[in-house]
Amino acid sequence: MDAVGAPWPAAVGVSGGSDSLALMLLLRDWAKGAGLKPPQVLTVDHGLRPEAADEARKVRLWARKAGLSAHVLTHRGKAPVSDVEAAARALRYRLMGAWAAKAGCAAVYVAHTRDDQAETFLIRLARGSGLDGLSAMRPLAPYPDGAFAALKLARPLLGLARHSLQTYLEEAGHPWLDDPMNADPRFTRARIRLAWPRLEALGLTRDRLAGAAVHLGRARSALETVNRVLLQQGCTPYKNGLLLDSAILACAPQELGLRALSQVLMAVSQNPYRPRFERLQGLYWAILDGSLGAGRTLHGCRVAPAPKAGQPFGQGTLLVQPEKSRRQTGKNKLSSQ
Repeated sequence: MDAVGAPWPAAVGVSGGSDSLALMLLLRDWAKGAGLKPPQVLTVDHGLRPEAADEARKVRLWARKAGLSAHVLTHRGKAPVSDVEAAARALRYRLMGAWAAKAGCAAVYVAHTRDDQAETFLIRLARGSGLDGLSAMRPLAPYPDGAFAALKLARPLLGLARHSLQTYLEEAGHPWLDDPMNADPRFTRARIRLAWPRLEALGLTRDRLAGAAVHLGRARSALETVNRVLLQQGCTPYKNGLLLDSAILACAPQELGLRALSQVLMAVSQNPYRPRFERLQGLYWAILDGSLGAGRTLHGCRVAPAPKAGQPFGQGTLLVQPEKSRRQTGKNKLSSQ
């Protein structure tokens, strides 16, 4: 487990599966050895299956037997019925983020492994994702819910294989739960797991795919470094938004221009996820070819020519503000995602 630079105090998300239970035990031992407070265990009952409440109680029991405090976070609203994987993930992070922020935690730890890295790469490849989507998950990243910007998301198991964690639990005599959704072919990740034997026969092993994601992650980091310099020169705060020099979008290579525009939109909207590429590209070209007109909206933002009183970059200055229905107070900060 890689816990270098680990933010603490922390909570750990535990579903009851082998990965998260192993992480719970490893973090407990690591914190004890480092003289730190033990992690708080968070388990979420989405209400997606009748057994979910019993499974959450079982996780709480296991955590308490391990000497840890455990908290069941229950979703009281309607269960998601469409795009269930994404909706459940967003709900899980929202509930854990709210609890962790209130408790004064610095991070929430999750049990993503090398296998998850490879599966995510394939899922995003099938969706036609670009460099950022195909890049490896980071051991330490911004929390994936903008409402909890002070939190970090920590993934200390990215270098480990799922089977090694199961072996660890077996040797410790610790049981775990098998979520039937992980084998349900209605879900993309489950279909990929069923397809692993055929993929590996073609040389598309978990190690190679996870390695490819890491290589792309290094390229992403290099582009982000250049992008920060770009935005330092051509972007500045203005009231509740940001002023952007459209000339930097036109002069920079297309990949950097798109990246800069995306980051500005994310900063203003306080949305940790990037805008859909097709719509981002449409806005980018409208800015470059002069067809932006009085302005356009995207990702919770309105992008329009800046008023004459606010044109530090000349007539090509753009004003990016939250949409009227989404106005927020406070300064918008650009940060590397």
